[in-house]
Amino acid sequence: MKATILLLPGDGVGPEVTRQARRVLERLGELAGHEFAFEDALIGGCAIDEAGAALPDETLARCRDTEALLLGAVGGPRWSDPTASERPELGLLRLRQELDLFANLRPVPVFESLRELVPLRADLIPEHDLLFVRELTGGIYFGERHEQGDGTRAWDTLDYSVAEVERVAHVAFRAARQRRGKVASIDKANVLASMRLWRRTIEQVACDYPDVEMEHVLVDAAAMHLIRDPSRFDVIVAGNMFGDILSDEASVLAGSLGMLPSASLSDGTQGLYEPVHGSAPDIAGQGICNPIGALLSAAMMLRHTLALEAEAAAIETAVRAALETGARTADLGSAKVTTEALSTEQMTDVILRALESQLGT
Repeated sequence: MKATILLLPGDGVGPEVTRQARRVLERLGELAGHEFAFEDALIGGCAIDEAGAALPDETLARCRDTEALLLGAVGGPRWSDPTASERPELGLLRLRQELDLFANLRPVPVFESLRELVPLRADLIPEHDLLFVRELTGGIYFGERHEQGDGTRAWDTLDYSVAEVERVAHVAFRAARQRRGKVASIDKANVLASMRLWRRTIEQVACDYPDVEMEHVLVDAAAMHLIRDPSRFDVIVAGNMFGDILSDEASVLAGSLGMLPSASLSDGTQGLYEPVHGSAPDIAGQGICNPIGALLSAAMMLRHTLALEAEAAAIETAVRAALETGARTADLGSAKVTTEALSTEQMTDVILRALESQLGT
């Protein structure tokens, strides 16, 4: 296969982790007989500095023409002025909206070798991974917003239509059919009118999937159950803000936020893939960030956009194998085999060796 992958390194540790993802994809291409071409484009704070916009028109045009998009991270204290007209995060929000990337898949993998790092009792850690399906182009992040000129009042509107809820619900139910057949829909229907519409629409979609078990869970109860009884969940579908918050909470089940990948998908095969972690400006440039979230995001890209299931699984298996040797970055605590935590590049080296062991050198 020949494919072009557009890299959007962004800010902070973004360039560091996308560099490692490219290394793994290049080696995988050599081993599996694929030809991956890589291009780079600006987004985020670095784009503001260089081009005056968080999402330059040139970047958007190149994203429209490319199906496989791999992002690092955006943001940092240099661009943190909340009153600024251009902020890094707005570039990412605009990209999601312009490409209609409405379904955000956030798997929460459970690693047996990292169980000692999970801040829960061993009997509470689930045996299976979870999958968050987050609606990504609607809700309060995209609703009407306004701040009075005197700065004494501001509001953001939580707005959903039936069509917006339906399409992300279908993604969640289809995913559940390939997993353990359970969907938990998160809302605040006891208080918010928008969430009552959400609940009614989810119930209508559920009628098309009689083989999938569905439950409604209020968001505050869901936050508690994710810690007290995470095994009750399989696929969790939520609106933009609730999905953002709860999936970050669930990162403790994987041992670190640095472990989590994500895919933002449209109705077609185009997808934007990025680690869930942010730009981590406090450790940027030190070479110590965890590359696994980016590598697993690259695996999701292979699966969902390039239809290379075996290759995606090979990266995931290599990550697990590396962790089982005791390889650890600083966010994962002290290494078991080595005497100190590995750098970003060293961790990728271990994963590459595991990948080569699977596929042959």
